[in-house]
Amino acid sequence: MSFVETIKEAGIVGAGGAGFPTYVKLNAKAEYFIINAAECEPLIETDKYLCRTFPERIIRTAVRIAEHLEAAHCVIAIKAKYKREIAALQAEIERQNARVEICGMRTFYPAGDEQVIVYEVTGRSVPERGLPLDVGCVVDNVGTVLSIADALEGKPVSEKYLSVTGAVKRTGMYHVPLGTPITQILSDAELTEREYAVIVGGPMMGKMLREEDEIHRATVTKTTGNLLVLPKDHYLVKRSELPRERMIRQAAAACIQCKMCTDMCPRFMLGHEVRPNVVMRNLWRESMLADAAEYEKAFGSAVNCCSCGICEMFACPMGLSPRRMNEYAKGLLREKGINPQKNMYPEAREAIQNRKIPTERLIARLELTAYVTHELPVEKELEVKACRILLSQHIGKPAQAVVHEGEYVEKNALVAQAAEGLSVNIHTGLAGIVKEVTDTYIRICGEEV
Repeated sequence: MSFVETIKEAGIVGAGGAGFPTYVKLNAKAEYFIINAAECEPLIETDKYLCRTFPERIIRTAVRIAEHLEAAHCVIAIKAKYKREIAALQAEIERQNARVEICGMRTFYPAGDEQVIVYEVTGRSVPERGLPLDVGCVVDNVGTVLSIADALEGKPVSEKYLSVTGAVKRTGMYHVPLGTPITQILSDAELTEREYAVIVGGPMMGKMLREEDEIHRATVTKTTGNLLVLPKDHYLVKRSELPRERMIRQAAAACIQCKMCTDMCPRFMLGHEVRPNVVMRNLWRESMLADAAEYEKAFGSAVNCCSCGICEMFACPMGLSPRRMNEYAKGLLREKGINPQKNMYPEAREAIQNRKIPTERLIARLELTAYVTHELPVEKELEVKACRILLSQHIGKPAQAVVHEGEYVEKNALVAQAAEGLSVNIHTGLAGIVKEVTDTYIRICGEEV
């Protein structure tokens, strides 16, 4: 079996992002192979833990991937302040005499955005709505690299490492099967709040779960890297409750056109046409614009927004929601069939190094300082007795179940086959009886539950 086929069979997707199938990304040749270990969002501990715990496997596998890509450069992008993690990786680089470099980055948000990382490592700007491969780079999260290490040893993606942070007595690092209910993890994590919400991911781009039934339905997927627990009355929770219609009215009434949302935008600084202030300025007259060219002029730049959230969570002095308005504008453009032309050769703006958002200041702005800890997370393994494995944990078509109710499955068994087209295989990290198979999930019980 070829290298790419091994990755495809194992069901590997991007562990730190939207879940793009890795076999597609690595079916290429590139000048640079870059490992993203920058832990993009505040209050996430997973990438650091993996770098400290598995440096030998990370370096060994990085070399193997770089050889496959025929990459002249193999680089680990990591924040320079992660001294303990860098020391572990550097020691392994020297022990293996590996051709791997470490790029120590400043502590800013969004340091883990793959297009930002490409610029930090190479000085190249990825085209609008393009891929790192367009400028000779392939970027993989450190968790993805370890999944590839597993695949090369015959183990598919069936389990996940994730941190639990925020309103907990002590940050925890959990290793659990895919499909583990997050309520089981939270019940072990010793929460400090009785009434709470959970962000799956980080505070800037994670998915907010406010309602009890949402939290009870949520399970661990291939892209789950962190659970951030917050009090129900926290600023971020309240902000997430604002309806879109109110945001539109606020934009029309209160936007002062200071342009901070645009000037602080990371993609704008990379040379992309992203102008949330223009979108905000034109929202009040959206229904009046009949001419397609005029409509594109008003809202077209929204298509290049990466939804990092800096515009609304840090830059806007009026507390408005440019990111949500960009997302709204994207939908309007799709409805009208307007697809603005891409700039294939963007050039970073001169002020790019002076417009980075310090992570500590962002944490303070988000009212999260109380949850910052410098202690290493407690490592925990849970005895999981039941899993609900989603058939869509990735970009592309949902996988198709290949098991039936009443069937016994071994740990690491294939339970859903990749659909035709862009899709991935899904395996179980729990041995047991298949109790339920639907169009969206498979429920497996290790014993009667």
